[in-house]
Amino acid sequence: MTDEPKSRRERPAKGALTRRGIVAAAVDVMRAEGLGRVTMRRLAKELDTGPASLYVYFRNAAQLHAAVLDELLGSVDLSPVDADGDWRDRLEAVLASYTLVLFEYPSLAQSAVSARPSGQNYLRLVESILALLDEGDVPPRQASWGIDLLLQLATSTAAEHAGGDDPEAWNAVAAALRAVRPETHPRIAALGEDLLSGAGPDRTSWGVRALINGVLTTPRTEGE
Repeated sequence: MTDEPKSRRERPAKGALTRRGIVAAAVDVMRAEGLGRVTMRRLAKELDTGPASLYVYFRNAAQLHAAVLDELLGSVDLSPVDADGDWRDRLEAVLASYTLVLFEYPSLAQSAVSARPSGQNYLRLVESILALLDEGDVPPRQASWGIDLLLQLATSTAAEHAGGDDPEAWNAVAAALRAVRPETHPRIAALGEDLLSGAGPDRTSWGVRALINGVLTTPRTEGE
């Protein structure tokens, strides 16, 4: 004899659908299968519901991806904000932690270039960066614009290397720079190997410092 099918009434009741639960499921799918698989249809299957139910909480996949990013921003190390030491060093440490979070999830790093998180973890990150800029006596109007540049640099750095560096592509760039003639490209020829010098972390650190100093010393123009 075969077992009789169970009545739906005998199955355990499904838990109530919540925004937090959807985001948690999206994070699990992303870690296991990549951000490209975090779709409404895939999540609906994971949560044993219909895609229409998810649209009550998220208008589209882009909004869902932004929520996933915000969830992961909770692991950014903000302890440097209350630590001792130069405010520039501590700001660089916060941005480095943010970048490392994105490095851990390559597909998310590329999505983060256009994602617009707005949750509590994002707000804590912004508040922390603004606190350090304030400690460094950065004028508020410059800080309010500068924070975009600082986060954009960190995000684009992670996105650029999200899929891993392609040695052949970099070798092609290096070969092109080394092959220039001083007669046609005198400045490239003069700089030579220095254009290719420095480890990635060193160049990123210099870029962050250059931006911090620029935000500190560049006034906003009137009439924006």
